[in-house]
Amino acid sequence: MQTHEISRRFREYFTSNGHTPVPSASLILEDPNLLFVNAGMVQFKPYFLGDAPAPWPRATSIQKCVRTGDIDEVGKTTRHNTFFQMAGNFSFGDYFKAQAVEHAWALLTNSQSDGGYGFDPDRLWATVYTDDDEALDLWKKIAGLPEERIQRRDGKDNYWDMGIPGPGGPCSEIYYDRGPEHGREGGPVADEDRYLEVWNLVFMQDVRGELSPKEGHKPIGSLPRRNIDTGMGIERVAALLQGVDNVYETDLVRPVIAKAEEMSGRRYGNPGGAVDDVRFRVIADHARSGMMIIGDGVTPGNEARGYVLRRLLRRIVRSVRLLGVQEPVLGEFAAVVRDTMSPSYPELATDFPRIESIMRKEEETFLATLASGSRIFDLAADKLVDDGKATLPGDKAFQLHDTYGFPIDLTLEMAAERGLSVDETGFRELMAEQRARAKADAASRKTGHGDQSVYRELLAQGNTVFTGYEELTTEAKVIGLVRDGKRVPGAAEGEVLEVVLDRTPLYAEAGGQESDAGTITTASGAVLEVVDVQKIARKLWVHQVRVRSGEITEGAEVEARVDPEWRVGARQGHSGTHVVHAALRQVLGPTALQSGSYNKPGYLRLDFAWSGALSPETKSEIEEVSNLAVRQDLPVKVVYTDMGGAQELGAVALFGETYDETVRVVEIGGPWSRELCGGTHVEHSSQIGPISLLGESSVGSGSRRLEAYVGMDAMRYLAKERALVQNLAAMLKVPDVEVPARVEALVDRLRNAEKELEKLRAGQLLSSAGTLAEQAEDVRGTALVALKVPDGIGGGDLRNLAVEVRNRLGARPGVVALFSAGDGGKVAFVVATTPAARDAGLAAGKLVPAFAPAIEARGGGKPDLAQGGGADAGGIGEAVTALRRALDGA
Repeated sequence: MQTHEISRRFREYFTSNGHTPVPSASLILEDPNLLFVNAGMVQFKPYFLGDAPAPWPRATSIQKCVRTGDIDEVGKTTRHNTFFQMAGNFSFGDYFKAQAVEHAWALLTNSQSDGGYGFDPDRLWATVYTDDDEALDLWKKIAGLPEERIQRRDGKDNYWDMGIPGPGGPCSEIYYDRGPEHGREGGPVADEDRYLEVWNLVFMQDVRGELSPKEGHKPIGSLPRRNIDTGMGIERVAALLQGVDNVYETDLVRPVIAKAEEMSGRRYGNPGGAVDDVRFRVIADHARSGMMIIGDGVTPGNEARGYVLRRLLRRIVRSVRLLGVQEPVLGEFAAVVRDTMSPSYPELATDFPRIESIMRKEEETFLATLASGSRIFDLAADKLVDDGKATLPGDKAFQLHDTYGFPIDLTLEMAAERGLSVDETGFRELMAEQRARAKADAASRKTGHGDQSVYRELLAQGNTVFTGYEELTTEAKVIGLVRDGKRVPGAAEGEVLEVVLDRTPLYAEAGGQESDAGTITTASGAVLEVVDVQKIARKLWVHQVRVRSGEITEGAEVEARVDPEWRVGARQGHSGTHVVHAALRQVLGPTALQSGSYNKPGYLRLDFAWSGALSPETKSEIEEVSNLAVRQDLPVKVVYTDMGGAQELGAVALFGETYDETVRVVEIGGPWSRELCGGTHVEHSSQIGPISLLGESSVGSGSRRLEAYVGMDAMRYLAKERALVQNLAAMLKVPDVEVPARVEALVDRLRNAEKELEKLRAGQLLSSAGTLAEQAEDVRGTALVALKVPDGIGGGDLRNLAVEVRNRLGARPGVVALFSAGDGGKVAFVVATTPAARDAGLAAGKLVPAFAPAIEARGGGKPDLAQGGGADAGGIGEAVTALRRALDGA
């Protein structure tokens, strides 16, 4: 049975049993505890936590997941994967253990002709939590499992929580016995290679505290409503139903390995080819993960998600290189993943040009890194050979890996080619230290789930109705007042608190748009200034207010009003963002997709995936296309549809956003700009006013940022620019159009004058070399010139002066040490030695430690010349004395 068919059957079974089919969420959700979605339940966390009422009593999904904790283990075994698909069925306070067991058993064991998977019931085992007698009895009663095929396991195996305070519960897992050729008898507790887990049922009923029941601690309470969260591994089931040994040999993964075989001329699964097999598996796994992560809006970078993506892509290139392939490969693998995965994820095909472009550019960057890393390795290897050593130190291997991105296995391979070894133990220790720091940092960012009960109470009264698309003033009722997380009956003048209304025209911050400014007033004359508006669970509008006058009480009838001037600017800013995005795609092509935005009255900021800086001509073209769209007075239209309808329209969705079943599509000029968006917008593009780009900059590898003013703010900006040019023209006594040429001429003259001054200063400085040499003192037969020269002399000039003084010392042993104080108490120094001094054992580099502590110095060099810097210019006198003492005792 093909993998796509396995997914289809799962979805159809649960849909026919009353579950609402929910599309896979993006891998990127706004969760401070996760880099990537790593389980099917993640998008449903608000419902499990009770932060929001579930839209349906039961649901089903096929969720794309990425787990990156064991990247280095991928390929070494056939059990580790980074990308996988988790099929799940979920109950939100509806059915519980009995029906969860019934559904799982029926789908697994029903015949394939009846829509099931057709697993032999006699080869299925179950595990239950150590004291979950209820689950054990259900497996015997519903599935007819004999007690000897039901095993109890402790919390480490059969208890689930999120690793932080929050919901949890005992698990029950289903295993398939692959037969004696795969391992020893005795069930899952004896051998999890032979007995392969295919389904996990979580009976979510507990609230865990700081200490987890997984470690034997008791839950601190019970959830108000019991839930079901199950997960079936699509890839594992595919391996079993396709009769292959592991997921790497299934229909959606094996084609990537086949492409790698074709390119390298080597074969997967050859006897004695275990090392190559690891490389093939790394390529297959990471190619799928990389495609899916880029598809959801991540670009390679040096932090967080971008860094994980970069590691995945570079491990592919490294593995292919170790298979003997030197040419670029990521585009080839991307095409294979597109062809195999797009039946389930059609966006991989429609978005392929952008995804492939990002992969190709990252590969080009890494190949350049490999070239520079190879040069650094060659220098280190040459030094080892010169010193008569045969082992590359662990810290050098780690530096190559950490600083230059040079993989350790390539370091090992190149070292072997030179007849050298690598201190792998030292390297691994440094890697372990780095991982420990990273884990500690990740742990510090993890948080529990704060007390949201006050908002749950308010949500129970119904969702806030947003009226702001139709009106700026709304009659409303106060359904709750909240201060410091607790309900309060009222508030007086000067207090700051949160107000929840049943209806509001004030836009809550979302989609990059700032919240509206406005007021809430009562009939008795109380005035509340609205300083922020946020949404809770995407259903409840929470207004942060400052009571300017009067008193406000819960239940009061009020008038909520948006500042009309604010809304005008906000609409211009958000519609302007859409226009600039469309212009960007028109000028650069469809791969230039928005990856983030921020807009407020008069201003917009747009981040987009792009690898290099835009030329002035390109920026001018984007600005011109944007303003042409404004001048054309394009109609702005809003369409409500579902995600399928939005995709058919070609609407652009923002990466990482979560959308409801009904989505809002904002069109500007019909197909010219179509985006999923909940923001407030103008009615015609001419209402945006002029758009003036401020600039474009980098915000990380592969990501750029455009900023612009719109409307009156753009006019004010242009007026300031005009005034600046006019002032310059008046000062230079030339027409406006001649200002650039005249400024350029003045800059050239200034540069030439600075060069002449530099020459004069350098000549004057070198002319003092003779005088300095004459001041040399004799220290045990060595001529020593050690002193502080004028402040502000840079390293290059200081070095030239030291060399010139040394040359004036003639054939006698001589040491020159010059110090110059700089800004902030810093100091530059140079030490130079004559040939006779070096023959006597006085090496410049070895003299530095004698005085370094006095000036908090760092630096070094060769026997004839050493230079560096220090942090304490006040210690120069002590440094000179220390050097003199060192020579005197030499």
